[in-house]
Amino acid sequence: MVIGVVAGTVVLALAFVVVVFKLMWRVAEPNEALIISGSKHRTEGLEEGMGFRIVTGRGTLVLPGVQAVRRLSLDLNETELHVDCVTHQGIPLKVRGVVIFKVGDDFVSIANAARRFLDQQRLMSERVHNVFAGHLRSIVGGLTVEDMIRDREKLTGQTRAACGTEMEKLGLIVDSLQIHEIEDPTGYIRNLASPHAAAVQRDARIAQAEANRLATEAEQQSFARMAEATRDSEILQAGYQAERDKAAAKARQAGPLADAAARQEVVVQETRVAELEAHRREQQLQADVRKPADAKAYEKRTLAEAERDARISAAQANAKETELAAAAEATRVKTAAGAEAEATKTRGSAAAQATRATGEAEAAAAQAKGLAEAEAIRAQGLAEAEAIKARAAALAENQEAVVAQQLAEKWPEIVQAGASAFGNVDNMVLLNGADGMGDVFAKALTMGGTGLGLARRLLSSMNGEVTPANGTPAQAAAGLNGVTPPRPEKVTVEKDEG
Repeated sequence: MVIGVVAGTVVLALAFVVVVFKLMWRVAEPNEALIISGSKHRTEGLEEGMGFRIVTGRGTLVLPGVQAVRRLSLDLNETELHVDCVTHQGIPLKVRGVVIFKVGDDFVSIANAARRFLDQQRLMSERVHNVFAGHLRSIVGGLTVEDMIRDREKLTGQTRAACGTEMEKLGLIVDSLQIHEIEDPTGYIRNLASPHAAAVQRDARIAQAEANRLATEAEQQSFARMAEATRDSEILQAGYQAERDKAAAKARQAGPLADAAARQEVVVQETRVAELEAHRREQQLQADVRKPADAKAYEKRTLAEAERDARISAAQANAKETELAAAAEATRVKTAAGAEAEATKTRGSAAAQATRATGEAEAAAAQAKGLAEAEAIRAQGLAEAEAIKARAAALAENQEAVVAQQLAEKWPEIVQAGASAFGNVDNMVLLNGADGMGDVFAKALTMGGTGLGLARRLLSSMNGEVTPANGTPAQAAAGLNGVTPPRPEKVTVEKDEG
């Protein structure tokens, strides 16, 4: 029973202690400061004997009935500025802004604010408005409207600097000062902006006109490109249609063209075969007739020329030998005559005998030289006779080929000689036009054919050992190259169609 009483007493004591502790314990919120007064306290950073204690962010014991506890808000406060000002130019303006402030967080600011606003915290905004309004009027009075418009930061900075000392005395700090609007009841600012607004409006109108022009040009270019595309499309369609028509026409003509091409190819091949056959015959003729005849003629001509050259060389050698022998004999005779003359002179013979002996020696030398020259001429004549004989033999064996070759070589001269018959014609009258002229030239050119017949008759005579009146057969064959038709002095040709 005693234990129960003791336990109850302890519980009651504990309950009483808890209740008393709750009554004595005070806690400061983060956005407030506790101002404890009623006894002498010493606060860190403050002078002694201040008479109250400041507690922030923690709890403390307060003696009820002995100490009084009041709370000072540390929240942000806001006040709007509506200030009528006059600028340095004397222009009235209305400045609209806002000031955001609070009690400072340090104990000095809290103490200053507690002394001034602890029981009048609702009047704090009004007091701050009055402070800023006075300084703002003073600052605006030293500025022009242009300065305020162009540099609001300057106005804000000067206002904050001017109010800083007074706000510090009040225990307040300014978090933000903003000038929202500057009203101009006289229209000065509007008039300042008018030139710029007009310039901007002008530039806007110019830009709009330029944009309209560019848009119009773009539209016209677009229309032009559309027209160009339409034209190109129509041209391409026309070209494709032409190609289709051409292909259709070509397809229709493919059959006839193929037949014609086949016939043309056949004709070309037949022509080529005929050309090859003619060429083969010509080559065969060359190999069978012309080449052997030329080879035989060349062989005989070469042998005859070689034999002739050998005889001429032998004749020239004999003549030279005879000439040298005659010269040696003459020299000997002359030497002997000189010696005889000298001997005769020595014996006292007469000068006439020496002269006679010398003359005789010279005569003998001249006779010997003449004999040598005659022998050389006779040998040369014999060689030429042998050559002519060899040529005649060649003509006898292959007379057609030789005569044809010589006539072909001399044919331009024969035709020229035949045409020279008209060289002395003064007047020529042809009554049947071109036919008459063709007949005349045909008759003139017939002379060449007459020459060919004459050559063949001569060759036939040579084969029959008939000697013509003009000389030997060889000489007659050799003289074919010199046949020239007679040339009349003057010819007048007239031909009547009747």
